[in-house]
Amino acid sequence: MKRIIFLLLAIIAITPTVFAQTSLYENPEFDVIAKDHKIIAIVPFKTQVKLRPKQMKDMTDEQLERLEKAEGESLQTGMFSWFLKRKKRGKLTTLEIQQPSRTNALLKKQGIDYSNLYEYTTDDLAKILEVDAVISGDYETNKPMSDGASIALGLLVGFWGSTNTAIVNMSVNNGADGTLLWNYNKKVRGGLGSSPEDLVNVLMRKASRRLAYTKND
Repeated sequence: MKRIIFLLLAIIAITPTVFAQTSLYENPEFDVIAKDHKIIAIVPFKTQVKLRPKQMKDMTDEQLERLEKAEGESLQTGMFSWFLKRKKRGKLTTLEIQQPSRTNALLKKQGIDYSNLYEYTTDDLAKILEVDAVISGDYETNKPMSDGASIALGLLVGFWGSTNTAIVNMSVNNGADGTLLWNYNKKVRGGLGSSPEDLVNVLMRKASRRLAYTKND
């Protein structure tokens, strides 16, 4: 019995869970507008990693900036993977999702990168990317989503072992005029081993039912 309880507690510890308030906004015209959408793009999320003072002592400003950029791009690819899986299961409309590598390359050609991305309006970005809608967002956490990101940057500053919290504010804006079509704000709590894909799955589990691009049973 003790072994079973231990295993259950271990599973709970490594599985992302949702807590605190959730806010979801859906434009009344989203379904109508989405019918004309053929392709959408996901841009890197604007990320803020809030570390403890002891961790900050072992990290330079440049390293923190690189870590936040990596986290923002990880969430971008996590969202892309989520859409691809939905499409494979037949739970996505005929919508095409632009590959993040193409999105980032097109932005780079225009002198747009992670540092200045959010100085541009979503309709400006849509024109550059030649898409019908743009998915963007803010992401705040006290621990990187994956230890792999910190290892790759050589940041061995004690990320392991602590539970991370994340606040994600994600939006879908119409490419033609920048109109907000959908906004989702949620606070998530995840244990050691959480990945961008884990986080996106938790975020979209219920929110996808109100997303015009997805089909629900």
